[in-house]
Amino acid sequence: MPLVKSFSVGDGDMFYIKHGADSFTVIDCCNYGEGRNIDNELFSTHLDEIEKRSRNKGVTRFISTHPDDDHISGLCDFSSVIGIINFYCVENEATKIEESDDFDEYCSLRDGTKTFYIYKECKRKWINSECEERCSAGINFLWPDTSNADYKIALKAAKNGESPNNISPIFTYSTGSTKFMWMGDIESDFLKKIKDRINFLEVTILFAPHHGRDSGKIPEDILKKLNPQIIVIGEAPSKNLNYYNNYNAITKNSAGDIVFEPCSSGVHIYAGNKDYSVDYLYDHECDDDYDCYYIGTLEL
Repeated sequence: MPLVKSFSVGDGDMFYIKHGADSFTVIDCCNYGEGRNIDNELFSTHLDEIEKRSRNKGVTRFISTHPDDDHISGLCDFSSVIGIINFYCVENEATKIEESDDFDEYCSLRDGTKTFYIYKECKRKWINSECEERCSAGINFLWPDTSNADYKIALKAAKNGESPNNISPIFTYSTGSTKFMWMGDIESDFLKKIKDRINFLEVTILFAPHHGRDSGKIPEDILKKLNPQIIVIGEAPSKNLNYYNNYNAITKNSAGDIVFEPCSSGVHIYAGNKDYSVDYLYDHECDDDYDCYYIGTLEL
């Protein structure tokens, strides 16, 4: 059974996808606990879970959306404990005024031989192309368009030590009738500039960019095309969040860890907070699982 898990890591991001195919994907990593406090004990349990879930998968990969601390902190430990065989990121020369060991590790991976640079409509065996040996993982990249002038400006800013938010890729994972979308920390103003360069189609679960901050709010004309059934809002401070009030939402500040389990009838959803609930899901009487509590099923 495929599943997608979003870890609760303060105001950072960390996900994994256990594919139905012989494949496993990690998206970003973060060893934060509440706020921006480093929590190595919690991070160790995340690594243990990833090692367990990926153990019998033939292909594992790490997708790095961009090299900000809240998306790469703990990368050194991840590399030493889990190992990174296939590293995916956009081609870039991002620098930092204050470098860290984790940023150095990112640069080593980014510039090394294990890396595949991602771009709009790129093809790669087993991630979105299949053969007799192994099926596709169902991941497709909608952005970046490396020839786009605005994207080139974002790359130059990152190279000069400015924010790398807008070099984040946009990509989806599809399984059956369920589609998930990630946008990293791409910002609202940048989305407005590039929206006509991307073929936005409907998705089921949308992870709000920039942790759901208002600065990353997705323009309404894009949202209408995406028509998400659920928007997942990250763990930024509440005063900075946009709650997408006209859409079904799950707020990680309240829900904690979130697990999505696609099935024939829809998507079973679990939350780390046993008291968390929403009113738009249906009760299929699933047992609690994945160290989380069943909160209902999104029927498709």
